[in-house]
Amino acid sequence: MASRSTTGKRAHRGAAKRAPLLPPKAGSRRFIDDYLLYLLSRASAMASGEFHAQLRARKIPLPRWRVLAVLDGTDGLTVGELAAACLFKQPTMTKALDRLEVEGYVARESAKGDRRRVRVVATDKGRALVAGLIAEAKAHEARVLKNHSATEKKHLKNALRRLIARET
Repeated sequence: MASRSTTGKRAHRGAAKRAPLLPPKAGSRRFIDDYLLYLLSRASAMASGEFHAQLRARKIPLPRWRVLAVLDGTDGLTVGELAAACLFKQPTMTKALDRLEVEGYVARESAKGDRRRVRVVATDKGRALVAGLIAEAKAHEARVLKNHSATEKKHLKNALRRLIARET
């Protein structure tokens, strides 16, 4: 698998999937085995990597998925709100939105009461695409969490929401 740069994003994604999290050797305890940030990152890389592979197979760029998923269920968001929710820097978000607008997935509209403020909304084409992708994402999530009880799933999501709320 070829990498795009010296940081090797593609190789990293593949490595996260290929390299199992091995238990420490008897009598030794590695720092990362109980380090929350490593565990979160590892779990995210493994789970999201599988879904991102599904997107790549359908030739759906990750920014398209993220933007449309974030816009789902809203009446539109500002570029800044979208950037924060999509985990993109604002210049990256602006470029992605330019592309998505040209492709007909989103539109920019003046906010009610403040024409200087622009809201991004999904178009009918964007909403149609994301509806199917959300169904796929939910099915993928169910597979990822299939060995966990409903209570464990609820506690996991609630704990993650509390961590996220701490940062906002």
